[in-house]
Amino acid sequence: MSEKKSLLRKGFHQAKWDEPVIFELSTKGECGIYVPQAEEEISNAVGDSLDLIPKNLRRKTPPNLPEMSQAKVLRHYLRLSQEVLGADVNIEIGQGTCTIKYSPKINEKFASSPKITELHPLQPESTVQGILEIMHKTDTFLREISGLDRFTFQPGGGSQAIFAIASMIRAYHESRGEGDTRNEIITTIFSHPSNAAAAAVKGFKVITLHPDKDGYPDIEELKKVVSNRTAGLMITNPEDTGIYNPRIAEFTSIVHEAGGLCSYDQANANGILGITRAKEAGFDFCFFNLHKTFSSPHGCGGPGVGALGVVKKLESFLPAPIVDFDGEKYFLNYNLEHSIGKIRSFYGTIPAVIRAYAWIMSLGDEGLKEVAKIAVLNSNYLCKKIKEIKGVSIPYAPGKYRFEQVRYSWEPLAKETGVTTEDIQRRMCDFGLHYWTSHHPWIVPEPFTLEPTESASKDDLDEYLEALREIAKEAYENPEKVKNAPYNSCVHKINTEPLDDPKKWGITWRSHLKKIKGEK
Repeated sequence: MSEKKSLLRKGFHQAKWDEPVIFELSTKGECGIYVPQAEEEISNAVGDSLDLIPKNLRRKTPPNLPEMSQAKVLRHYLRLSQEVLGADVNIEIGQGTCTIKYSPKINEKFASSPKITELHPLQPESTVQGILEIMHKTDTFLREISGLDRFTFQPGGGSQAIFAIASMIRAYHESRGEGDTRNEIITTIFSHPSNAAAAAVKGFKVITLHPDKDGYPDIEELKKVVSNRTAGLMITNPEDTGIYNPRIAEFTSIVHEAGGLCSYDQANANGILGITRAKEAGFDFCFFNLHKTFSSPHGCGGPGVGALGVVKKLESFLPAPIVDFDGEKYFLNYNLEHSIGKIRSFYGTIPAVIRAYAWIMSLGDEGLKEVAKIAVLNSNYLCKKIKEIKGVSIPYAPGKYRFEQVRYSWEPLAKETGVTTEDIQRRMCDFGLHYWTSHHPWIVPEPFTLEPTESASKDDLDEYLEALREIAKEAYENPEKVKNAPYNSCVHKINTEPLDDPKKWGITWRSHLKKIKGEK
């Protein structure tokens, strides 16, 4: 029998452009589009007599926008598009914790329909009954999936949903006269860092639990730190290691007995859809990322929806409005006694809700279970094969199955060859593939986190594995080849030192000019 043909695409070579930031392409006076002249009643108005535009909305200076021709704009963004690896371009199983999956293109047709794109959030409710119905039905779907009683789609992503939950925890205890006493939030080291960050922003003291010898959050440590100061537990399960805590109901019970609330970070619920629910685990809050688990595209930071759900006693604390149905019509309900107020404009990112609605409708309850089963199967197949690669270890819970993802470690390989996980990350780009390390700071040394989801075929997984095997082999035989990668990609090796110095961060063009260029 002939040897099986390699699946690895060794001929990959990405377009590389030394493309400047768009502001650097600007030429004073160059124009790509002429804006129509203002109407006479606007152009003739002066000072505070201009009632058409409220004074607080008028700019004092023109916006600082790049000035360039249409051709330049087109070249710039097309070049950037050629330098991108994404779920529709490569086998995307490497962005662990982010659930990058195939998004059916029919759902894009729904979301981009003029029936959606031409809606305005300030239209009378009677003219938008269709979209309100979709929002309400998606809410009821998520209630069934989670067991909780009401959802909002206002949060623009998981971190904003977590921030809303931290705000609601504070508001709940303040409404009971315990706001000053209950000032501690408990989380775990492998829960998403936004849980600790949001709690800290809301003024809570953050207490972090570390894993026990089996890799689970230490329940004995929880018992020691819980008290009358406990405001809540904010936790991910399975954690970012892919390890599911089977004693989670005990955790929530302990916190409830102390008078705290429990929040379930389900940004990544891909391995448990239709199998476990927040209600049975004892949670008061949960959220789902529609742009992850429910197949609206991830969008690299947006647009997304962190769909936030609560039990009945917390419904009045939700950001208003929520969508209700009186048996005849759908309407926006602002009458929430303890509402924390809006956390973003209007009602959330509607196209993401539409895609999620279509995805759930197409799969049904059994289809959602099948998603979870295949995601877990794919992850454990990948895990079994990766364990066989020289230089890899899998910290915590030895011999136990993981759920939808695994946080691996190249620590043995790094010690033996000097090749780090970041070197391997860049080398993977030479094969048109991508993988992610982990959140900083690294708890698992030399980490990489893979999540294949239900979208990956066995051939996809085998191609990805072949790349990892080849790079590991290179690391032992010719480490400099890996260290100096990439060779075929627009990605390059960067100096990471400034990343730990906020004084050197220039996250906008204006701050870049001030901090890096020294301009005023």
